[in-house]
Amino acid sequence: MSPALSLRQLKPGQNATVIKIGAAGPLGRRLRDMGLVPGASLMVIGRAPLKDPVEIKIKGYNLTLRNNEADHILVEVAE
Repeated sequence: MSPALSLRQLKPGQNATVIKIGAAGPLGRRLRDMGLVPGASLMVIGRAPLKDPVEIKIKGYNLTLRNNEADHILVEVAE
């Protein structure tokens, strides 16, 4: 089992599984509403030239998150 990382730390092309959403309140709810729930699989598609935001593919659609949002998402990298 690999250690938990924040979504911000992943590189393009990496696959991962969401372990936990660390945000509470409106941000936590918004992230969960977008499909970022424990057990969900995702893949990092790419990053903007200045490394923010990050684009991921989850549940069949592409989603772009700012790094400060990605910091709240703990993932486990798929082997």
